[in-house]
Amino acid sequence: MEQQTLFENDESLPLAARLRPQTLEEYVGQSHIMGEGRVLRRLIENDRISSMIFWGPPGVGKTTLARLIARCTRAEFIDFSAVTSGIKEIRSVMRQAEENRRYGEKTIVFVDEIHRFNKAQQDAFLPFVEKGSIILIGATTENPSFEINGALLSRCKVFVLKALGTNDLVTLLNRALTDKRGFGDKKINIEPDMIEAIANFANGDARSALATLEMVVLNGEQEGDTITVTKDTLEQCTSKKSLLYDKNGEEHYNLISALHKSMRNSDPDAAVYWLARMLEAGEDPLYIARRVTRFASEDIGLADPRALEIAVAAYQACHFIGMPECSVHLTEAVVYMSLVPKSNALYTAYETAKKDALTMLSEPVPEVIRNAVTDLMKDLGYGKGYQYAHDTEEKLTNMQCLPESLIGKEYYRPTGQGHEAKFATRLEQIKEWKKQHKSKK
Repeated sequence: MEQQTLFENDESLPLAARLRPQTLEEYVGQSHIMGEGRVLRRLIENDRISSMIFWGPPGVGKTTLARLIARCTRAEFIDFSAVTSGIKEIRSVMRQAEENRRYGEKTIVFVDEIHRFNKAQQDAFLPFVEKGSIILIGATTENPSFEINGALLSRCKVFVLKALGTNDLVTLLNRALTDKRGFGDKKINIEPDMIEAIANFANGDARSALATLEMVVLNGEQEGDTITVTKDTLEQCTSKKSLLYDKNGEEHYNLISALHKSMRNSDPDAAVYWLARMLEAGEDPLYIARRVTRFASEDIGLADPRALEIAVAAYQACHFIGMPECSVHLTEAVVYMSLVPKSNALYTAYETAKKDALTMLSEPVPEVIRNAVTDLMKDLGYGKGYQYAHDTEEKLTNMQCLPESLIGKEYYRPTGQGHEAKFATRLEQIKEWKKQHKSKK
């Protein structure tokens, strides 16, 4: 537990700490909640903050947002660590907050890594949040639905923070070079493509980007009052010989395209090579795992339903242990995706249905499958004639579930590949049964 320090600009602090935004205008990223007119920005500007949870990956601005709120709001701000604090410390802070409330003062308690608190510790906050003694702001990298007590979570608004984009990080890095809190009082010679390489290397993490910039500047070649950052220095500081992708990011997309198309073409050797190219260049393994998960349904689907299970398992393994150990899990997933039968039937089914959905937005839901939750809805015929499939011997009914204008439309057209051949046979049986029972009610 700590109060905000008066020495935030001390040069002994890391660059990321020195450059922490002092105003809303300096805050970079999260435009979906912090852009002009967006909900969180309005709450801060109007000093209408309520209890909330910031959920997002490391280095995206969760703590920074909390500190900005502290600067902008008329409330005492207490920084509280879930790693070092227990129930005793919580109760001490709550007593202080209760005193503040009696004198008409608000208290904001910021809890970093709130997911590390156990149930008893989280419960200690609950009565004080309920009666307004404190405004709780929690930060977590884990899904709050699983890590935070339901009672506490229901009293907090959850804001999802996203990994920063390359442009956001480039903006931040350039500010560090010109701001006096950073290197603004020094003459730094560094090429724009190196700035972008650092931004790419950080994988959306502002803290990592600024730490890398600080390292390359401190290890740059000094001549007179000028510090020059060379490519060799950058490569040494990032431990990468082939520094990621070109300055336009094109190579990033070229490599993931090469991986995707190699798997689609059932070429495990090529797929593993492109996987290695990406991982050794510093690509985020979770990004690759997400693309492999997409591939499992887009290009394999029901031809091998286990493909999705393996892809998700690989993602979880990457999340649990990270690089370099998770490279073998991704290799397993990539080779599996390359070798199994392929089908894009699910992809084409959705894309075809999407076109109809976008052009026929006003099509009404058939009354027979509407949910009659009130007497009025029942009187209007909602759910009338509904047939519960489990009540029939075949577990099938002839009930029409598509809108009237789309009757007869077919979106899912299974192939004969792998397991999907069985689904194709089953679908034909269902269609034949419905055709034979079409006139029955």
